[in-house]
Amino acid sequence: MADIDSGSERPASRKRADARRNEKTLLDAAAAAFVASGVDVPVRDIAARAGVGVGTIYRHFPTRADLIVAVYRHQIEACAEAGPALLADSSTPHTALVQWINLFVDFLITKHGLAAALQSDDAAFRTLHAYFLDRLVPVCDQLLDAAVAAGEIRPDMDAYGLLRGVGNLCIGAGSDPRYDARRLVELLIAGLRLR
Repeated sequence: MADIDSGSERPASRKRADARRNEKTLLDAAAAAFVASGVDVPVRDIAARAGVGVGTIYRHFPTRADLIVAVYRHQIEACAEAGPALLADSSTPHTALVQWINLFVDFLITKHGLAAALQSDDAAFRTLHAYFLDRLVPVCDQLLDAAVAAGEIRPDMDAYGLLRGVGNLCIGAGSDPRYDARRLVELLIAGLRLR
């Protein structure tokens, strides 16, 4: 039996923390590689970016689908966690909403090739859209409610509709240099303001 007071349990805890850090490093490297080259980027490029061997990636993520799903979930979680933090740290709820929507736009316009992957027949991708909605709609709703309560925006916008509208404005953002999705999203958000 391990002596808890002697610290014999610490190496296992430290290893778990190290494993979490290593996985985060891999996910961040994969996300950056996906942004630069799309989801079909060679695994060796992701490994080089992360400073690990290809085997390390396959040990954590046995298939490309596993890696794509993990990156997508990791980024959804970052976006979801940012909402309450922005609300707590911003000068007004509207400022927090604008900043969070900008993060959401970043999330959407950097998904090169992800849409095609998500529409594939791979079972790993089937639950991602529901996960996306389950995590991000409540965060957006919280931000909208706070801005409405502060008298900063109109009360007639629901979170799902806003996210859907922003998402639709971001479609094709990278395919035409004349199309400025960010500008259109700014106009949408400005339209929520009470005059």
